[in-house]
Formats: sequence, C-alpha cells, structure tokens
Amino acid sequence: GPRLEEGMVFAIEPMVDAGTHDVVVADDGWAIHTADGSLSAHFEHTVAVGKKGPRVLTRRRSERSGAGA
Repeated sequence: GPRLEEGMVFAIEPMVDAGTHDVVVADDGWAIHTADGSLSAHFEHTVAVGKKGPRVLTRRRSERSGAGA
C-alpha cells in the first residue's frame, strides 16, 4: 500500500458488533446497521502523520496524557 507521509490525515473508525460482522448501509448511503440487528459501538479518531510520528487530533482531555498527545 501507499507509504504514510508527513501531513497526511486519516479517520480511523472501528465498529464493534455484538453479533456477526455483517453490516448494511442504509438508503441514505451514510448510516450503517448490523445485518442481524445486534448492538454495536462505533468509535472514531482523526490521526495526523507528523515529523515525530502520529498525532491523535480528536483526543479527549482525559486521553491526552502519554505518547502522541
């Protein structure tokens, strides 16, 4: 794949499902639902590639201590 370079920004959006991993995109083309109707959770962070490594741009205050803050 492409090499990550300084200045690139990514949205990392994992979705954890209680049932199967199968999902359905709604008619609006945006919303996503589990195919089996099970509960799910969606998380997102925006990460920038910097000179010193990754930087999480969407980190909450409670998450800001430590590397990449």
